[in-house]
Amino acid sequence: MNIVAAVDNNWAIGYKNSLLVRIPRDQQLFREMTEGKVIVIGRKTLETFPQKQPLKNRVNIILSRDRSYTVKDATVVHSLAALMEVLEKYDTKDVYVAGGACVYEQLLPHCDTAYITKIDYTYQADAYFPRLDGMEEWTLAADSEEQTYFDLEYYFLKYERKK
Repeated sequence: MNIVAAVDNNWAIGYKNSLLVRIPRDQQLFREMTEGKVIVIGRKTLETFPQKQPLKNRVNIILSRDRSYTVKDATVVHSLAALMEVLEKYDTKDVYVAGGACVYEQLLPHCDTAYITKIDYTYQADAYFPRLDGMEEWTLAADSEEQTYFDLEYYFLKYERKK
């Protein structure tokens, strides 16, 4: 499986159930990477999407502890075991874990590739992604040239789990 996130200098991903910043090129890359694929997200992440609706042209799987939670045009699962059962019918290369913090923590051990947009800035935050650069089992496999959005600098990084 793949995992995808935009993080700041402290590996922060959000504040008060919202992204830290919206960078159009990052969002475009996310769309290109995940269209026609499977995305796994938590309920709070879904609620940050436009009209709080699943993303079009993708299989949306929502992980929520709320057993009464339902979403039109998405599959809702209530446990990691149920999620893994649903994911069995998909090629793991086509599965993208896209947040939030709790979902990232639960699924990182099941992922082999991480696509990280690293923003060279430190935001006020209350949600974080695991620090891959401090984990022995992950290695930086690729990085982009410096990108800019107004005065913000960022990089597209690809981490791979060591075999």
